[in-house]
This record gives sequence, structure tokens and C-alpha cells, in this order.
Amino acid sequence: MKKTLIFLSLLVISIVLSCNKEKKIEENQSMKTEILKQKIVIYQVFTRLFGNTNTTNKPWGTIEDNGVGKFSDFSIKALKEIKALGVTHIWYTGVPHHDVISDYTEYGISNDDPDVVKGRAGSPYAVKDYYNVNPDLAEDPKNRLEEFMALISRTHKVGLKVIIDIVPNHVARNYQSLTNPEGVEDFGANDNTAVVYDVNNNFYYNPGDVFKVPEWEHGYQPLGGEKQKLNDGRFKENPAKWTGNGSRLSQPNANDWYETVKINYGVSPDGRKDFDELPSNFDQENYQVHFDFWKDKTVPDSWKKFRDITLYWTALGIDGFRYDMAEMVPVEFWSYMNSSIKMKNKNAFLLAEVYNPDLYRDYIHRGKMDYLYDKVQLYDTIKHVMQGHGLTDNIPPIQEWLHDIEHQMVHFLENHDEQRIASPEFAGSAEKGKPAMVVSATISTSPTLIYFGQELGEPGAEDAGFGKPSRTSMFDYIGVPHLQRWTNNTQFDGGQSTEEEKELRDFYKRLLNFTISSKALMGNYQDIHTYNRTNTENYNSKVLSFVRFKDAEKLIVVANFDDKNKYSFTLQLPENIIEKWNLQEGSYPLEDQLYHQFRSTLVVKNGLGIVKIELNPLESFILKLNN
Repeated sequence: MKKTLIFLSLLVISIVLSCNKEKKIEENQSMKTEILKQKIVIYQVFTRLFGNTNTTNKPWGTIEDNGVGKFSDFSIKALKEIKALGVTHIWYTGVPHHDVISDYTEYGISNDDPDVVKGRAGSPYAVKDYYNVNPDLAEDPKNRLEEFMALISRTHKVGLKVIIDIVPNHVARNYQSLTNPEGVEDFGANDNTAVVYDVNNNFYYNPGDVFKVPEWEHGYQPLGGEKQKLNDGRFKENPAKWTGNGSRLSQPNANDWYETVKINYGVSPDGRKDFDELPSNFDQENYQVHFDFWKDKTVPDSWKKFRDITLYWTALGIDGFRYDMAEMVPVEFWSYMNSSIKMKNKNAFLLAEVYNPDLYRDYIHRGKMDYLYDKVQLYDTIKHVMQGHGLTDNIPPIQEWLHDIEHQMVHFLENHDEQRIASPEFAGSAEKGKPAMVVSATISTSPTLIYFGQELGEPGAEDAGFGKPSRTSMFDYIGVPHLQRWTNNTQFDGGQSTEEEKELRDFYKRLLNFTISSKALMGNYQDIHTYNRTNTENYNSKVLSFVRFKDAEKLIVVANFDDKNKYSFTLQLPENIIEKWNLQEGSYPLEDQLYHQFRSTLVVKNGLGIVKIELNPLESFILKLNN
């Protein structure tokens, strides 16, 4: 009997502790959404492409052939137009100085080897110097950092927050900073290259082996086969370092991230962690507690180097960071670095690329990330629906699974890694993005991300060289035709845009501005799709519906993903929603908030609500209840 009582007592304690843990996480989540009174909308812009007015678009074209955009192209007028789209944050992609195939030796910058550079313009994720910016983007390369500082100032002046990339998993093979602050050593400067691994080495090595350029496949040649002095099939690296994606080969494969080297965070080749791990209950603790935990700990040298890099940019006015391939870096490091950033700027915006759903909560709660990509769940699912072979039935379970972290999952339909909606390889039409965008932007309290040119239907159709059609190239000098028509020779007024492009941008502008002004979209979500699939005639898996509500604002969102068929049905709101909305029997007018043309009536009778809906192909409504 005594043993039974002890067991029951322990069980009760366990349940209470578990409930308290869940309650604390939910309270932290609630506090975050209370602090943020409006939706966040991020405009990701590929900085070197935005202001480029050159329309030559020659495959493998040089900077002289195809042109390049500059920091100065982001004028006050341009930034005001971006903000007017309904944007709160701008993510300038490709800012830190990465490898490029342009000669800047007169500015003391070494030339980069085409054998370990992708394209002519280079990958923004092969950073060569974290303490300066891409010289391509400056009117005067010797003043490139000052020009970027001026852009930060202009961006803040119009009321936008600034985000840049940080890539802690890897750096360019030829990392060399020319502008390190006093006392800062380059990555690898003090490494013991005679061993594969040391906890304070910045890289992993293959002692006794020299690096060899990959054997190219499918007819590929650097620079499209053009010969120049450095394009000789060799790159001097002795001993060879491990490659950014984790390949240990001294001659990586052509499909490896051969232009980069893997950073060592104190994880030995056999997986041993040579640093302190976080206590088990630290998923409940705030950033101040995390910061205090690391104050008296010895951490690997790479941790300190990247912490100092982010604090450098924070001090220069950067409001946040997007972290590339964050799940390839130990979660303990993120706790260390992110808590350090938050101690300097508690409102810093920290977004991470994490693709494994099983790691989401670990990187949020223990790694102190603010936001993660909702890629492998919502994006992948909604993409299939847009392409015509997926079911909207698969969307509500995603929101249910993410309910405790839904605010922290950034929603997008395009970014630099993904195909353009209008490309034949994705949906073949920007119009098919409309219902998906309504759903993506309104289904949760999470931030919305759009990629520059998405709002104009840019299809990414150019054969740029290294970068191939369907994705706007991030490796080449290229123009972005749909965007160029809108920028209209730096007038930024849509003067050359087609009527279809103008109409699409107007749709995005209406939608995004509504999202940042709506209280309900920072409130509660409830699925009604599942109920209507069972109970409503003519309602099918091409349609999706849900409700959003907070205080007096009550919304019904309904979207038709079918590009051929119109649907008419009587949408039903189940009894529990009518109770939550405190609606009495009677009629309540509804009005669409996008175009203010569709109106209907919610009729409440016997505890159930019904709304007559007529949806044209690819049409969506955000119906607001007036009561």
C-alpha cells in the first residue's frame, strides 16, 4: 500500500511538472504574440538583382554584360513602395562579402578562383569576409561598408527593419577578411592543421591530402568553359578541409557544396560534443537565463567568432538575422549566440532554416530561435495543392501539430531556394498563388515572407548560366524582367508593368496590408474545413476554410484552389464557434476584406451558423463579421 501511495505521489508530481512546463511554454508564446500587436511581413530581396536595369541576360554574362544592382538603388522612393506593399521587415540577401568573379585587386581584395565559385556573381552563402560587404553592390568599392550603412539608415527612416544572412555552418574555401576589428583573427588562422580535429580548430582537416577540384558532370565547366588564368582545374588547399555539407572527401563531388568548408563547433568526427550541454529544463528558460549559463563556460573558438560577428552587425544597426542551414550546427551554440544577441537587442529578429520537424521545438526553446521556416509541412503541402495533385484536407492537421509554436513558423510560397510560382516547374501561373497566399498569410499569427518579384508574377525563366530556369539565379549576373518593368528605370511606379502584373501586385498589396492591420490574425484560429468536408454538399478538397478571431474582430476565410471550377455551397460554422463568438440567433452581415465586393450573411439558427458562398476559380474571401 505504501509503495502504491509513493507511486501515485510521484505520478501526480510528474503530471503537475509536465502541465507546468506546457503552461510556461504557452505563457511564453502568449507573451510574444501580445508584444507583437501586428503580423510581421518580410520582403526578401536579392540585393544585387533588385536595381539592375540591364536587360541583356546573356548566359554566363559578366558584370559588364548583364549589369548589377547597387545599394544606392534602394532609394527612399523604392523603400517607401516596398513598405506600402504591407511590409514590416526587409531581408537583404547577399550582403556579406562572398566570393565573386570580378577583379577588385585595386582595392586590396584578392581574386576568387572560378574552380571554387558557383557562377560569376558567386553564392551569397560562400562568405569570404564577415566584416565587410559585397563590393559588387557599391558605387565605390572602397566605401562599400559606408554605402551599406547608409542603406540601413534609409531603411530605418521609412520604418522598415533590416535583416541580413549569417551562415554559421560554412564559409568560403578562401575565407580572408581584410577589415577585421582589432584583435579578431580569421577563421582557421590558429588551427592545428596536422590533426583532423581539435576542439578549437575552426575547420576539419585531412592531413597529408591536398584538395582537388571536383570532377565536373553533365558537361558543366566553370564560367561556362571560358578560359582565364585562375580557371585551371586547381585550387591550392593543403591540407584539404572538409566541405560545407559535411563531405569528408579531399575531392568533393560536383553536387557537394564544394565552394565552402565546414565549420567545427567542437563536435568530434565520431559525434562527441566537447562542450557543456544545456540542462534538461532549459527549454522553459528565457534568453537571460541562457546567457547566464554560458558566462562561466569554456566554449569552442568558432562559437566566439560567430558570436562576435553577429554582435558586430547588431552594433551597426542590423535588426535581425536569417541563419542558413541552422540544424547543421549544434543547438547549444544557438543558445550561446542568440542569448548574447538578445542581451544587446531584446527585439532582434532571429530566423533559422531548419527542415526537420522533430527539431523545431528544440531549436526554438533550447536554441532561442524566434522563427523557423515552415517548409516541409505547410509549404510542401500547399505546393502540391497548387499543382493540382494535393488535398486541402492535409492542411488543418499541420496547424494542429504546430499549435504550440504556430507563431514561430514563417510562411512563404517563394524564396531564393524555391521555384517561382509562375514557372512551369511549379504552378505555371502566378494566379494559382492567390488562394495559397491568402491561406499562407492568414492561417496563423506567424510572419509572412514574400520574395521580390513574387508580387509581379516573376517566373524565373532566364538561362543565367550556373543558375537554371524556374528559380531566379543567386549565382549569376542577371536581370529580373517582371521586376524591371515595375521599377521602370528607377521610378518604382510600375510604369512598364502589364495590366496583369499591376493587378497581381494590387492583390498582394491589399492582402498584406490587411494582415498587418488585423487584430484577429494575431488571435485565435479554428479549423472548419474538416467539419464542412463531412457536413456540407459541394464542399471538397479543392476548398479550404477556417476562422480567425480576437476581441470584436471575427473572420471567416475561404479559398478555392481549383483553377477551372466554380463552387457554390452553404458553409457551416459549428456550434462551438457560435458559442465562442457569443452570437445569438439571427442574421449577421459579412463583407470580404480584400476587394469589398462580395457580401453574404451569416445566419445563426439552433446554435449552428450557415453562410452561402459562391467561389470562382482561384478566388478567396476574407469575410469579416459586422455585428
